[in-house]
Amino acid sequence: MTDEIPVLSLEIVRTPNEEQVTTVVEDLVRDGVPSKLAAGDHTLWGPDADAEASVRLAWTTLHETSRPLVPEIEALRAELLAEGVDRVVLAGMGGSSLAPEVVTGTAGVPLVVLDTTDPGQVADALAGDLERTVLVVSSKSGGTVETDSHRRIFEKAFAAAGVDAASRIVVVTDPGSPLESLAREAGYRKVFLADPHVGGRYSALTAFGLVPSGLAGADIGALLDDAAAIAPRLAEDSADNPAVKLAATVIVAHAHGAEKVVFADTGSGIAGFGDWAEQLIAESTGKNGTGLLPVVVEGPGAPGFVDAGSDATTVAIGPATGSSSVAVEGRLGAQFLLWEYATALAGRGLGINPFDQPDVEAAKKAARSLLDSPAASSAVPAFVDGPIEAYPSEGWLPADVKTVAEALKALVAAVPAHGYLSVQAYLDRLDDASFALVRAEVAQRSHLQTTFGWGPRFLHSTGQYHKGGHQNGGFLQLTGASETHLDVPDRPYDLGTLQLAQALGDGQVLAGHGRPVLRLHLTDRVAGLAQLVEAIQEDGS
Repeated sequence: MTDEIPVLSLEIVRTPNEEQVTTVVEDLVRDGVPSKLAAGDHTLWGPDADAEASVRLAWTTLHETSRPLVPEIEALRAELLAEGVDRVVLAGMGGSSLAPEVVTGTAGVPLVVLDTTDPGQVADALAGDLERTVLVVSSKSGGTVETDSHRRIFEKAFAAAGVDAASRIVVVTDPGSPLESLAREAGYRKVFLADPHVGGRYSALTAFGLVPSGLAGADIGALLDDAAAIAPRLAEDSADNPAVKLAATVIVAHAHGAEKVVFADTGSGIAGFGDWAEQLIAESTGKNGTGLLPVVVEGPGAPGFVDAGSDATTVAIGPATGSSSVAVEGRLGAQFLLWEYATALAGRGLGINPFDQPDVEAAKKAARSLLDSPAASSAVPAFVDGPIEAYPSEGWLPADVKTVAEALKALVAAVPAHGYLSVQAYLDRLDDASFALVRAEVAQRSHLQTTFGWGPRFLHSTGQYHKGGHQNGGFLQLTGASETHLDVPDRPYDLGTLQLAQALGDGQVLAGHGRPVLRLHLTDRVAGLAQLVEAIQEDGS
């Protein structure tokens, strides 16, 4: 982040409902909502949200309360560097990994992020120099299955390499969690306790965001400085408050059918900000049959941004473009705080509780059930097309469909007008990174807003919206055979089994909501990608 980048600037480029936006802004200001939010008023979202909101608002002061963490993290980094430990691996999901990845990517410092159950990707992380590695195990609840699996695997690998595992594991968790107890009993190197009054998706400026980022070498003090610089503006009961203007814009747009928010980076200097905002917005607003669906696209000229239509608000992260509805430019710490304020205010406008996630657990339960009953995971494909096996959920795919191209066309047809497609890749997001190109191909040909998520990462992000938000999505799951087998120590399953169970479990829950799900299993990932792209282009829908 450089001095040339403003701390924060917001530009409302165009809105077809300007008078209504002005009215919403005036209402929020008149009722003193921004200052009440900054002061931690948990009554802002009504009695149904009161219990949760009362223990979830400490994020508004993190730019002050997280200050003592900075020297503590810097001291640990210095200790580790003196011991020759300069490789940081982060095991975390959702809010525990998305913010650190953005912070370190923007700062240009290396961080290995494990937010996957793909055995190949985890094996690649294990193949790094363990003599130089510290593992940060980051879990708010302390019971996240992916993160616990990573901890077990690395602990065994450290021991096998002759490295004292306890001295190379740092834990970030909430006070009193099972992970805290385990870490203290095992004598792990350091335990950082995060503020329990901050939810995971609002935790960028807590220990969850700062510890792995600071250990990797990012300037976390500057991150807090930038948040502190914008905090007074966000707390003002003023029509010029950027959080109020941003929230009012998306509230009114949603009321007129713009239930998607499409993000494109237009030269912000921030690496991967859309992925962080995606979780914040989707998990906070996607419930009770409503919400805002974030759609992160490849750039300002990408399908879904230039042709967004009336069902989306287009947001430029960086300078405004001709296709932008809104442009937000600024430093990362300020952006974090702005979007947290705006999302909380948008929740009030949508009439929902922005601090719970009532539908996230459903997919986890379904996956656990499949792990307990492995036979339930076996199924016969509806058809096989070269290196691709097709497994549709019941009730929507015609029996005479026998090719991937025909199945994709049927999936698009099963999505209602103004709905969306979600492409979910339960694959290696490093070695299989090319699969992300599928998003633009599908969006261009389907003429539907199309999201892309790496599984199981998105289950801790947009997964809440898929089940709790507008029920007009269609879902394309991509799974693949892996040449790598990686057991989870002291557990009756390996990572590949867990990964497939997570895909099948989420698919079952989505199908239970009446949504069409098409799982394409690639028996050969390289050949499967080539055929998939060919099928999408052949589709022509």
